Amino acid sequence: MNKKQHILVIRLSAMGDVAMTVPVLKTFVKQYPEVKITVLSKPFLKPLFNDIPNVSFIAAEVTSKHKGVVGIYKLYKELKPIQFTSVADLHNVLRSKILRAFFRFTNVKIASIDKGRKEKKALTRTTNKVFKQLKTTHERYADVFRNLGFNLSLSVPELLPKKALTNKILQLTGVKTCKWVGIAPFAQYQSKMYPIHLMKQVIEILTQNSDIKILLFGGGKKEIDILDGIAKEAKNIINIAGKVNLEEELAIISNLDCMLSMDSGNAHFAAMFGVNTLTIWGVTHPFTGFAPFNQPFENAILPDLQKYPNIPCSIYGNYVCEGYENIMETILPEKITNKIMASI
Repeated sequence: MNKKQHILVIRLSAMGDVAMTVPVLKTFVKQYPEVKITVLSKPFLKPLFNDIPNVSFIAAEVTSKHKGVVGIYKLYKELKPIQFTSVADLHNVLRSKILRAFFRFTNVKIASIDKGRKEKKALTRTTNKVFKQLKTTHERYADVFRNLGFNLSLSVPELLPKKALTNKILQLTGVKTCKWVGIAPFAQYQSKMYPIHLMKQVIEILTQNSDIKILLFGGGKKEIDILDGIAKEAKNIINIAGKVNLEEELAIISNLDCMLSMDSGNAHFAAMFGVNTLTIWGVTHPFTGFAPFNQPFENAILPDLQKYPNIPCSIYGNYVCEGYENIMETILPEKITNKIMASI
């Protein structure tokens, strides 16, 4: 490929979706070290890309100066002088489509993600359900680069290295002298959350092992208050939420021995460092393509699919089939703790 190739990667969505791009970009720069990449995303997500060589970052202020069509045009005018040779749209929504449209007036090659809506609809419907593993989101990202002419392979994945723990972090966590188990009990939708009263049982079982320290992750005042309450229950529980910034949180996650997460962003944070990542699934399912990168299927903890044959009810958890409201309750805490103990 031409050594002057420069790709603009558009990914303006939720934190977890953006995190899923990281191992794909890390693998890309390993295979194409002569190609420069610039990621366009939300400002607070910049730390996700700090440790990928040859990747720079531009913040899209989508709630202020880059809001609406006029704002997107202003963003385009800011990007145009960089002279990108390709645009990889990994989002493919109205905002990114408008930005792509402006680039069509220049000599830039453009490709966008195929989200596979038809097969996802077949997977989530309750009649004539087609229950099969769909192409992973990571492979869909890779397809965009392939459509730009890069023969990207994810068969030998590149992961981010473990990050050093700063003095500020060590004051919170203490020096690592035992196994660190991260637990991120929250998700965007209630249907994807393991009930807190059961998660407390999981944590209580784990705290009985003196060789385990539990680190709790979350965000938002209500979540932080809940986690603070849990952390008071035992000496070997630390609440990380609200006490560190994203860059520091990523450093802590990179040093975990295991992460227990819902179908949510923290799972993708852990996976991009190659941390053993266990995920609990409710009305969603790994077949939708959103499982953490390079993690075995056995790491997905699922309800009884024979009892609940309509799983997955939805892709994102925003719809729950009738009678499936308490589906997470059927996953026993002991099943989860056994998985954790086997993984560390």
